[in-house]
Amino acid sequence: MRITTVSSREFNQHASDVKKAANNGPVFITDRGRPAHVLLSMEEYLKLTGGQESLADVLAQQEPSDFDFDIPSLNIRFRPADLS
Repeated sequence: MRITTVSSREFNQHASDVKKAANNGPVFITDRGRPAHVLLSMEEYLKLTGGQESLADVLAQQEPSDFDFDIPSLNIRFRPADLS
């Protein structure tokens, strides 16, 4: 696995080349010399997430697909506001 680092400017000017580099390993995109983003191939992303697609992944697809989505329960406790 090869790690590539490019500046935001390089990413904007050579997006196609950067996407190709992401097929060989993660690409760190820097802002003012500091790592700000990481570009991964979809295969690597699925490995990191355990192979499960998130709701955002499914919604981003061009083709409709079926998926299971469990809505997590929330424990919200309300209390009166202290207006003193």
